Parts: sequence; structure tokens; C-alpha cells
Amino acid sequence: MNECCLKIAIPNKGRLSEDTLDLFRRAGLTITKNDRKLYATTQDGNYTLIFVRTQDIPNFVSDGVMDLGVTGQDIVAESNVSVDEILELNFGSCRMVVAAREDSSVNRAEDLPDGVKIATSFPTIAKNYFDSLNKKVQIIEVCGATEITPKLGLSDVIVDITSSGSTLQTNNLKIISEIMTSKATIIARPDFKNEEPGKLESFVRAIKSALDAEEKKYLMANIPKSVLGEVKRILPGLKSPTVVGLLDNDDEVAIHVVVSKKNIYENVDRLKQLGATGILIMTVDQMIP
Repeated sequence: MNECCLKIAIPNKGRLSEDTLDLFRRAGLTITKNDRKLYATTQDGNYTLIFVRTQDIPNFVSDGVMDLGVTGQDIVAESNVSVDEILELNFGSCRMVVAAREDSSVNRAEDLPDGVKIATSFPTIAKNYFDSLNKKVQIIEVCGATEITPKLGLSDVIVDITSSGSTLQTNNLKIISEIMTSKATIIARPDFKNEEPGKLESFVRAIKSALDAEEKKYLMANIPKSVLGEVKRILPGLKSPTVVGLLDNDDEVAIHVVVSKKNIYENVDRLKQLGATGILIMTVDQMIP
């Protein structure tokens, strides 16, 4: 392993691992992953990725074994170690909640009685939360299948992560409080941004260029010259549309513009009303302002 590489810990499996690798590839970090190896180096040789358990990443980064890591904000909070959060990502969204049986008369965590049994895979977060409520509870740490523990009589309520809440409903549980929201995030070892500012800035710039591009589309169209003022008003782009002349056509020009993905079809309809033809819509891999 090249010691000059930026060493980045990422999840070794699951959706978070897949989304991270996809983001890195779109950011230009070309990776060939061998399932038999626990690490991979990008083709430019600037980055080495280490594949480890999501839960272990904050400790690897905090201890200085890794320079950076990608994990969940909930995992960082649970680990309770010293790391710097560098960049929040737009995947891995979930909520940390307190859930009770559907037939429970309790609808708020504040109303739970002292001595209640809490099953969770996040004992640190659960303890800190109930301490903040001045509640004396019994924390029961489990490694998985938290939702089944009330039915088995192991716990009264649970603290767990949820995305849609459907798994809780399937197990006849209701959410009575929300502790925190969480997304995937890039973390750095303490003071790394002061020690290697150039390396960090280059990496973050590449990742941000891919993140920013996700919400954009590249639109091209032929448009009458007479409506360019209206086009600029409805499609400002990053600054203003790029205008290119057409060969042997003095009445029309081609416009190139980056637009918001959520407004793309509204923009197309408006362009059509202005007489646009030959409209092309393309994805944007990276966007650097």
C-alpha cells in the first residue's frame, strides 16, 4: 500500500458501501474492487480504500489508522470518539427513534416510567437520550432484530434506526419520539485538515462535484434568436445560457444550459412554447463552479 495515498475507510458491504463506491466512481475515483481483498487503490494511485465494518470506521479514523472514512452520522454518535465531520452526503438517510407497542398508552418518551427496559443496538445514544430526560432506564444491548424484542418480552420499548417506519409497523410498534436524524457522512481524523489541507481539499472538491451534479441536467436546444431574452429569464443556468451560432442559419442559435433536475420538464415545456427544437437532455457527472 502506497503510504503517500490518502487512506479512506468505507463500509465493506450493504447499501451504504454500494452508494459510496458509486459516488466515488462518479467523482472520478476509478476503482477496481476485488472481493477477496480488503483494500483497493484508485487508478491514479492517489487514494487507497479500505473495506471494513461500518461500525468500526469512526475508531479507525479517530485512532489515525485511516485519514478519512465514510459512515453514518448515527454510527459516529454511537462511537463517541473524536473525529471531524467533513461533508454530509445525500444518501443513507434514516431516523433514530424510540418505539413502543402499538397498544401502549404511552405516546411520548417523556411519559415512560422509570425502570423501563430499552432494547437497542445503540446503547450510548439511548443512554444519553434518556439521561437528558432524567429517566432511569435499563438498557439491553442487542446486535440485531431489535423490533422483535418487545414481542418476546425482552424489552418494553426499543431505540433503533428507521427509514420509512414500515418494519416497525410490521412488528406492531409505533414511534413515540425521535432522537436524531442521520445521513452518510465523510469524517476525518482529528487535525487532518490542518496537516494535509491540499489532499483534503482535492478530495472534497471531487466528491462535491459529483454530489452537486446529481441535482442537475445539461440541456441543449435550438432556439429562435428573437426569444433569447426570454430564454435567459427562465433558464439562467449557472450564470447565463451558453449561446452557439448555427451553420447557415441566421435566425436560430443553439443554447447550452445547466438546469435543476426537478424543473427539467417544466423548462422543456417553456422552451417548446418559445419555438425550441432539437432539445437534448443529458446527465451531468461532475460540476465544479
